[in-house]
Amino acid sequence: MTTFQHIHSKIQDWQQIAQTVANWKAQGQKVVFTNGCFDILHYGHIHYLSEASDLGDKLIIGLNAAASVSRLKGPHRPINDELTREHLLAAFAFVDAVVVFEQDTPYELIQTIVPDVLVKGGDWQPEDIIGSDIVLSNGGEVKSLPYIQGYSTTNIEQKIRSW
Repeated sequence: MTTFQHIHSKIQDWQQIAQTVANWKAQGQKVVFTNGCFDILHYGHIHYLSEASDLGDKLIIGLNAAASVSRLKGPHRPINDELTREHLLAAFAFVDAVVVFEQDTPYELIQTIVPDVLVKGGDWQPEDIIGSDIVLSNGGEVKSLPYIQGYSTTNIEQKIRSW
């Protein structure tokens, strides 16, 4: 398998990810899930995602679809298209799967996956993380990782627009 084929194989639809997670769990693997827009990748994303991957054996990223990003961030977003965003995330060695969701929140996807660990950045309190009820009721953990100040896609976008 070429490197690109390996990257591409990490991008899964909902049916595929459900089967993948079932296989991982059957092998005793601890599955970690996080989600976001990941529009322009930056140091904060990389730091956060690598820390998230350390919380278990497999890291799944739920990626907001383009229409979802537009609804959440405004009509000027996303800056990078869905294909680019999913492949950039899948290219990280510490990411095991990327799955796109069309909804504004990943609640239904979390219901499908039922990860062992649900994680978001430090700007989220664990009790406010969408899907925490699902994960906690299934014996899992919900974590909020430290937010790295000064790194955000919005800041990068504003800096570019000010030039």
